Amino acid sequence: MVREKIRVSTRTLQWKCVESRTDSKRLYYGRFILSPLMKGQADTIGIAMRRTLLGEIEGTCITRAKSEKIPHEYSTIVGIQESVHEILMNLKEIVLRSNLYGTCVASICVRGPRYVTAQDIILPPSVEIIDNTQHIASLTEPIDLCIGLQLERNRGYRIKTPKNFQDGSYPIDAVFIPVRNVNHSIHSYGNGNEKKEILFLEIWTNGSLTPKEALFEASRNLIDLFIPFLHAEEENLHIEDNQHKVTLPIFTFHNRLTELSKNKKKVALKYIFIDQLELPPKIYNCFKKSNIHTLLDLLNNSQEDLTKIEHFRI
Repeated sequence: MVREKIRVSTRTLQWKCVESRTDSKRLYYGRFILSPLMKGQADTIGIAMRRTLLGEIEGTCITRAKSEKIPHEYSTIVGIQESVHEILMNLKEIVLRSNLYGTCVASICVRGPRYVTAQDIILPPSVEIIDNTQHIASLTEPIDLCIGLQLERNRGYRIKTPKNFQDGSYPIDAVFIPVRNVNHSIHSYGNGNEKKEILFLEIWTNGSLTPKEALFEASRNLIDLFIPFLHAEEENLHIEDNQHKVTLPIFTFHNRLTELSKNKKKVALKYIFIDQLELPPKIYNCFKKSNIHTLLDLLNNSQEDLTKIEHFRI
């Protein structure tokens, strides 16, 4: 555990990590301060950062499992101590770290008798397991256990529904949030018009990110949400009278991005994903199939390149 004395600066706005510790492989803690702030600013920043830390940071988890030996989710298999439902719940708790985009596959293929842990998961190179000792199942007899897994990187959470059962595979409740909890508190000092505030921010993570990494990513995401107000002019959106739907003028938006690039505006385009644009599903799917995932990818394609994409129409 690391602790540092708090020194308040009255000159420039500064932040500092005053405490950092690792309680376990799946529980990291960090405490940060930001000061000096004017009255009311600490609460404004603290609320915004808490919401962003808990809702805007992406994580990776197992979202689906498939095995030919599983008749249904609540069945039991001879030679395995846990029920299928318990195995799925254990898979839900596996903590992963990755830089993948979208989904990928992994697998488990072992022979008993033995304990099956997270270490037995065969992963793609872009994914790593935070805690290899996490328990999955106990094989009590010499049987084979083969499970196909689907991994996904996303944000927030997704609850499985009966419609998600397909091809003998079973969806798993997905909790993509790498931040377990966030608290913020405020310390005031000074008198009258000179009154200042210190913001204390406490962050707990599941180990896939350190609290400092989570703070950096949340700050970038929060800034990205305000970039359109800083750099983009108001666009004329076309409203269809019959369907009452709003469509985004892709080429106009593309021209604006090109203009920003020529003017050397410092816009973090590679951190803004096309998911944030609320594109029509057809256009969104065309972009994804053409490996266009961010605004930077979109900017690197000319209008001629976009019109050559199969099934793409504006």
